[in-house]
Amino acid sequence: MHKIGLSLLVGFAVSNLFAAPVAVTSPDGQVSASFDVKDGALLYSVSKDGKPIVGSSKVEVFADAKMSLVDQSVSENDSSWKPVWGQFSTIRDHHRELNLSLTADGMPVTLLCRVFDTGVGFRFVLPKQSKGKKVVFSNGWKLKEEGGYYLTKGEQGVQGPVRLGALKKIPVPVVLKRADGSAIALLESDIYSADGFGVMRSVYDKETKTLVSTSSVTSTGAGQVTPWRMVLIGETLGELSMNTLALNLAAPCKLKDTSWIKPGKGLWDWRVHGYKAGDFVYGINTASCMRFIDFCSEQGIEYFTLDDHWFKSAKDGKIVVSPEVDIDKVMSYAKEKNVMVKLYYDRKKGNFGDDMLFSHYSALGASGMKYGFMGSKTDFTRSAINAAADHQMVINFHDGPVPMAGVERTMPNLITREYCHAQQDSRRAFTPETFLKMAMINSLTGPLDMANGNFGIKSINAGERQKGPRKKNTYISTVVSEVARCVVIYTGLITLPDAPEEYLKKADLFEFLKVMPSTWDDSLVLDSDIEQYISVARRSGEVWFVASVNNQSERTLDVTLDFLDAGKVYEATVYQDAPDSHGVKNPEAYEIKTTTVKRGDVIPAKMAVGGGHAMILRPIK
Repeated sequence: MHKIGLSLLVGFAVSNLFAAPVAVTSPDGQVSASFDVKDGALLYSVSKDGKPIVGSSKVEVFADAKMSLVDQSVSENDSSWKPVWGQFSTIRDHHRELNLSLTADGMPVTLLCRVFDTGVGFRFVLPKQSKGKKVVFSNGWKLKEEGGYYLTKGEQGVQGPVRLGALKKIPVPVVLKRADGSAIALLESDIYSADGFGVMRSVYDKETKTLVSTSSVTSTGAGQVTPWRMVLIGETLGELSMNTLALNLAAPCKLKDTSWIKPGKGLWDWRVHGYKAGDFVYGINTASCMRFIDFCSEQGIEYFTLDDHWFKSAKDGKIVVSPEVDIDKVMSYAKEKNVMVKLYYDRKKGNFGDDMLFSHYSALGASGMKYGFMGSKTDFTRSAINAAADHQMVINFHDGPVPMAGVERTMPNLITREYCHAQQDSRRAFTPETFLKMAMINSLTGPLDMANGNFGIKSINAGERQKGPRKKNTYISTVVSEVARCVVIYTGLITLPDAPEEYLKKADLFEFLKVMPSTWDDSLVLDSDIEQYISVARRSGEVWFVASVNNQSERTLDVTLDFLDAGKVYEATVYQDAPDSHGVKNPEAYEIKTTTVKRGDVIPAKMAVGGGHAMILRPIK
């Protein structure tokens, strides 16, 4: 790990001390950010290989304040750090940082801009004189209107491709697939450290053809920071999902002890209610919970999530538990079986009291909380993450959570969240096409709880569950696609939503999910097209897991194994759609075969309508 101070006189594209514009380039020299002060306005732009990414746009920290440049310096950082869990076991943080000393209406402020090979981030640092003053952190993103934009749409999936000028609400992130196939994404990082700030609100100014993002707060004074505004840059749109910029800009882990944070896989009861296993019918009761826990224990599944209705009300420090659920017995049994339990909570049933909530759940023996209907409130989210950590609990936010990109570095007990659509009942948001879009758009904000991994697709489509679908025969997927989706989506908790009996019916296929880890040493996107398919490879130790997911057109995707170690032979266990598989007509047909492969081999991944393909590649000793 090392830091390098750079003289302003050497060739790092930094101008003379009091001249403008001031520019700083990435370590590879391809990405550049430039700042200039004109008529009292601070302007910035971003380019790659000399071509504009963001055209000259205004950035400010106090509304309409007159800006002036006082001083500047540049440093370079090249270090590495280890996440508690995630897509990589080690992340390199290599950037150049421009430190601009400015005044805003005479008040000193600092702007930091970090330029990486894959993007740019900038934020303000406020002085003590700002205390009590209204901060309006605003910047434009002047983008060339080419290609198509993609934006999240909550539980309705993803909008896109669309034009910004046609939109009234513009959520985070904003992703542009450019005409040449390259992509950029606009979002924020380290909101956790930016006390008081909410998520940026964006509007499109049709007159200037500029997207403008704003967030505001009353300053607390010295050292207060804004979030980092980010521009991610990728050769392809799929590549952006592996971009580590948000994590590198986020504050380092604040927890001294992280040994209790366990990523893993977990069963979820909510979508199993009403399922018949012989004479047994799953419901919200003690017997069903015990059955889930037994399966987790026997199969090596770390978590069981008990969702809504295990309690009837929660108010003033008291929870009225459903009479059908002996929660003490359930929690005691889970502890005996070495299964961690995540308990659901939401405020619709009354306000229990935030100061007592986590201590109460901890006393019950919960290892984590699934928090629903808490609202998209940044300060509340921050305090809930902190409270969960104080009681050594992981937390999973549902129902429109705050898109705190990078927070899993700072507070790794934020294990996942539903900044996507994870419900079987809304088919407008859970088609193969919207899965692909969510995998490449929503994932840019961090881990997703999408609840992939259904095996009883026929049973689901026949309406043999209480919680969906609203319309029968509308769940389009194959069982191999369901397995592959669990690899494609980045999350610290892989939520498996089906009945234990459905997994046991296909035990050979379930073996893939059993041996698949939930945290990785390396990850990469092999190939992608947001409208058609994605292929991802992830490594744990020496073993690679490769997964491809398809839209509703049959295809054969060539998967090139050029990421394997040279000189080694690998045993490949291949999980594939059968010749007669079909996401609507025959979703549960699959094949498993074993072969040997080496670096550079090309595997034809033949995928059905709504299908998928998955492989485990183990080196032969």
